[in-house]
Amino acid sequence: MPPPSTDDEHDDLPPPQPVHYAEQSLLGALLLDPHRLDEIGPLDPGHFSNHTHGELFRAMRSAPAPDTEQHRTSPAWPNNVLAAAHPHAPGLTASYLHTLIQICPWPQHAATYARMIRADHARRSLRLHAERLAQAAVDTTLPHRAKATVHQADALARFLDDLSGRFAPHPGSLLRTALPPAPARDTGEEALDEERLLIATATAYPAETSQMRWLIPGDFALPLHAALWQCLTALTHRGEAVDPITVLWEAQHRGLLAHDIAPANLLTLLSTPVGSPEHWGEKVLERALLSRAQTTAVNITALTHDPANSPHQLITGSRRALADLTAVRSRWHQATGPAMPRTARPARTPAAPRAGPPPHTAPLPIRATR
Repeated sequence: MPPPSTDDEHDDLPPPQPVHYAEQSLLGALLLDPHRLDEIGPLDPGHFSNHTHGELFRAMRSAPAPDTEQHRTSPAWPNNVLAAAHPHAPGLTASYLHTLIQICPWPQHAATYARMIRADHARRSLRLHAERLAQAAVDTTLPHRAKATVHQADALARFLDDLSGRFAPHPGSLLRTALPPAPARDTGEEALDEERLLIATATAYPAETSQMRWLIPGDFALPLHAALWQCLTALTHRGEAVDPITVLWEAQHRGLLAHDIAPANLLTLLSTPVGSPEHWGEKVLERALLSRAQTTAVNITALTHDPANSPHQLITGSRRALADLTAVRSRWHQATGPAMPRTARPARTPAAPRAGPPPHTAPLPIRATR
């Protein structure tokens, strides 16, 4: 007869994280010493990772604190807290409150436990902001996806500013979190068509290309298109003639015809302009903005999943990731924003003549040496 199964129905649940024990220790300390509620600093029920713990803390905040002498001889405080929390956490029992009291190692460390809870809540909140940024960048149902993505990036930046005010910087080790590879760029037919049309139209209207300094090769999804854009900008920068043949010649010198594309196919690509270069350039840059937002969100999410990172390290690493998005965003604003009118510089008023030395000055007497 086989031995009885020892599998537990809860074996599939992830093990409790350290913050779970910090929450238990804090609640146990407050059940033992209710007056320590005034010592733990700003803490809300929503800061707790466990719903039952949050409701129990909410009940502690709302229930009147007992008299010190009464608390020593009567269980009125735990009973009142349990009665207030039970409607919102039906699974809460009196035995669990006794467990919390037994788990707490040092009630005097309640403020430290609260600080741990705030730090873990900051980590989870930062992850939520990163997920919202990633969702906005890929949500094709949004009418203005780029603007929605920029709005989420602003919300993330404001949250980081708020965190920096709540968690003081401290000297520590550098970030060692291994960042995941960047999400794959959108290489669908629509995205590639926009890049092809940009290159063809820029070949037909090279003068407009010199005004598109907000577009860089890294904005293209296909490396071949990025290299062809470099061919165009190089010819324009050198002041040379730009047409399909000269671009083909430049591509040959850059080694693009060896494996990437045949000469006849490149000439076909360069000879089908439609619209204006600025229009297609803005399309390419917008896709680069959305791609960078996804990469930023993925990197920040990876930082939050590394428990070794302190709140200060999370803030520093997230701001670095956000800086890359801000750089693309600045170029996107430059491309899509209204053109700044050029104001004529006022004519310089000629300066009044300065008084010079008199035309004839008497020479200084030379002192004879003895």
